[in-house]
Amino acid sequence: MGSRDAMRPPPDDDEAAAGPPGDPEEVARLVALRMLDRRAYSRTELETALRKKGVPDDAAERVLDRFAELRLIDDAALADGFALAAHQERGLAGRAVALKLRQRGVAEDTVRAAVDGIDGDSERAVAERLVRRRLRSLTGVAAPARARRLVGLLARKGYSPGLAHEVVREVLREMDDDEQLLGQLSSE
Repeated sequence: MGSRDAMRPPPDDDEAAAGPPGDPEEVARLVALRMLDRRAYSRTELETALRKKGVPDDAAERVLDRFAELRLIDDAALADGFALAAHQERGLAGRAVALKLRQRGVAEDTVRAAVDGIDGDSERAVAERLVRRRLRSLTGVAAPARARRLVGLLARKGYSPGLAHEVVREVLREMDDDEQLLGQLSSE
């Protein structure tokens, strides 16, 4: 019997992760833990992944309930952290952050609570920062094209057309004033 075992190929990673075929909760635990080891996932994302792995819904629900008790799954904390990072680091507007959270299966009340932390002043400041940063790479581009590109940038980040036009207009006006001031100083 020992020679038969030696001739069998070792199980691949997925087969080993699946555990015994009769224990769906163990499969659910292993799959969920491996996913959560990489990054935070919403409960809905984990449910979807477990369903794709063939884990029965009742076993998945028991495991995910236990993970929620242990705070390994916390959609509110995920939403708050994601909202802050997406807004401050990636420059997304509140409505774009909300859309991304909804796509991840976060409940609407949790989405609203996370996005409530993004106020109008913060959106404006982040939009101005994005425009100023992008403006550096647009030297030599004609003013109308530069304005269109900047408004497009803000639109892709989820900012309203009104705010996008207003911020671009203000920043470009400041830049023109700065350029005129520099021109005056260099001619003196």
